[in-house]
Amino acid sequence: MRSVETVLFLVVVATVVATFAKRLQLPAPSLLVVAGVIVGVLPDVPVIEVTPDIVSLVVLPPLLSAAGEELAWRDLRAVWRPVTVLAIGLVLVSAAAVGVVASAVTPLPLRTAFVLGAVLASTDPVAVTALGRRLALPPRVQALVQAESLFNDATSLLLFRLAVLVAVATGSVSAAKTLTAFGVLAGGGLLAGALVAAGAFLIRRRTEDPVLETVVCLVTPYAAYVLAESLSASGVTAVVVASIVLETQVTRLTTASTRIQLSAVLDTVVFLLESVVFSLIGLQLPALIRRLSGADHAWPLQALALAAILMAVRVLWVFPLSAITSHHHERRSPWQVAAVVSWAGTRGVVPLAAALSVPLSMGDGPLPQRDLILLLTIAVIVISLVVQGFTLAPLVRRTGIAMPPRLLHQERTEARMRLAQAALAYLEDVSDNESAPEFAIEQLRHSWKLRLDRIQAGNSDGELETDPAAYRQLRRDLLAVETAELDRLHRGAAISDANRRRIQRILDLEQAGLSDDEL
Repeated sequence: MRSVETVLFLVVVATVVATFAKRLQLPAPSLLVVAGVIVGVLPDVPVIEVTPDIVSLVVLPPLLSAAGEELAWRDLRAVWRPVTVLAIGLVLVSAAAVGVVASAVTPLPLRTAFVLGAVLASTDPVAVTALGRRLALPPRVQALVQAESLFNDATSLLLFRLAVLVAVATGSVSAAKTLTAFGVLAGGGLLAGALVAAGAFLIRRRTEDPVLETVVCLVTPYAAYVLAESLSASGVTAVVVASIVLETQVTRLTTASTRIQLSAVLDTVVFLLESVVFSLIGLQLPALIRRLSGADHAWPLQALALAAILMAVRVLWVFPLSAITSHHHERRSPWQVAAVVSWAGTRGVVPLAAALSVPLSMGDGPLPQRDLILLLTIAVIVISLVVQGFTLAPLVRRTGIAMPPRLLHQERTEARMRLAQAALAYLEDVSDNESAPEFAIEQLRHSWKLRLDRIQAGNSDGELETDPAAYRQLRRDLLAVETAELDRLHRGAAISDANRRRIQRILDLEQAGLSDDEL
């Protein structure tokens, strides 16, 4: 029971931390990890045993799905070549480097050190996506770091399984078996994700109830993960593939009101899961330190060395890759992009799940230093989230690659102007064909011309006859008056509760369309 109370307390702490993070413009995952460490050192805090199933099966699928939905298929196609090099080559090099350094600076045997290297080799999609949401990175850079973190799981998982095989069973590994295992992991995950996406598509196309569609959306990532894992394939890859495929069809699957409800529900689920998992990462560190109180006290230096080698290997890999890519395309790729991509490789939930799944014993006895593997993994994750998390935004500002708010606003405004112009052109066609009543066409034409005028006014740098902010505020005031009158009618029994709810939903949808970002 105390563990449940601690998790609820972490949710409350996470809500407070997220509020201050937004005000202070600091990354919430990094602050959550720090908060978890602080809570963990408090007296009488119960030890929460985090199992691999909790992280891998309960927490990971919806967070991966949310990360996959934020990656557009168009952007993925544009960066698949460098993503392939990073997701395979960099993972292999990182695992080897960490294994060598760990065997030299820690008491881990060589075979066990390479298990640790495989655990820490890949970047984490949950952490990268959570940190990247607040940065206005160029689309290609955002897609590159996000796609790399989403698709390097197959490589790291293969390395992890091979390393565990060697460490635990002292089994032999052949090139043919390795390629076959990689094909099963990646290809099986791809197939499982595509099958689940097709099934979810068919169900959602025939579902008009927003509640049922929300349930299907919540179940889909779990179905993809379980199906892939049952086939000995990569569950992470399956979830990512399913989410990317469904994202391309989202406007064909749902109505506007359903999308609003889905967004609210999924955002809440993602916030709660991210809050708990990042807080638990920090909370595990003090508990592991107490458990290993009699062990080697040099683990902080060892963790720093491992984190440093991961960062160094990434820098040494990304900068030459950037130079080669720029030469191949015969255009200059600035060092600023390489610097941001190098520094965006944080570790997080996926390495934690891998470390927790390290077996307790080997063929002839307990696996040596398993707790040390877990401690070093969590310590490196904390270092990564704190050091890289707190410094990534300043680095982005320093390099100047972030898209200025003015350009983002201009792009959004121009797009909305073209939408309004397309709608007006359609009305002209309808009018010429006389396929609708003229009074309805005139009313809509007048409404859309006013909308176009407001958009153009909002993009003007001169004096505005109509202040768009004042217009939105006046509409909010009118909606507030209508809401108050609706409440008065309901209190006076002039309208039923069912009709009150329906009308209130219409008013809420209008209110939602008046956000500053919609202008």
